[in-house]
Amino acid sequence: MATSSVHVVLGHPLKPPFPLGSKTIYFGMGCFWGAERKFWSMAGVYTTAVGYAGGFTPHPTYEEVCSGQTGHAEVVMVVFDPAVVPLTALLKVFWESHHPAQGMRQGNDLGTQYRSALYTCSPEDGRQAMKSLDLYQRAIIAAGREEVITTEVAEAPVFYYAEGYHQQYLAVHPNGYCGLSGLCVSFEAKSLTPDEVNDEMSSK
Repeated sequence: MATSSVHVVLGHPLKPPFPLGSKTIYFGMGCFWGAERKFWSMAGVYTTAVGYAGGFTPHPTYEEVCSGQTGHAEVVMVVFDPAVVPLTALLKVFWESHHPAQGMRQGNDLGTQYRSALYTCSPEDGRQAMKSLDLYQRAIIAAGREEVITTEVAEAPVFYYAEGYHQQYLAVHPNGYCGLSGLCVSFEAKSLTPDEVNDEMSSK
């Protein structure tokens, strides 16, 4: 797929190699335009890119993904420096910025490509992701709500970059569509630390 090579906002490459010590995670939050903007504005994020993941069609086009026949979700790749921005801060933005209990949709955007997804690149990050889901589900219940999270949490599959015109779309088109809408339930990032996750997992 022919796509952009440099981030319009950050000026960094969209493709590896990335700086030593950086980490990568992928977020599916519905339409990837608004989701990407949420992350590129965070200190410690080196670069972001939008694309497709979690399906079975190699090198899909946007039109193919929108057909619902590829199994792919629209996702945002986030490359970050964990010494500057911890994973918990990214997870807070993820949980609070979309509706993780709508199944194959986000608001008026319907289809498998709009499902909530969280794809991690290491066992430790995977454990933190699973723990964050549990914590956010508890927060939803504590807020008196009945929604059940449907977020797909898995090891990162192959990521396919989206077409160039999708990359940093809302930086190029500031008044473009953004359908993000959360549950108005807070995720307390301070309650999730690597030590806490490792201790809980080792006790099971």
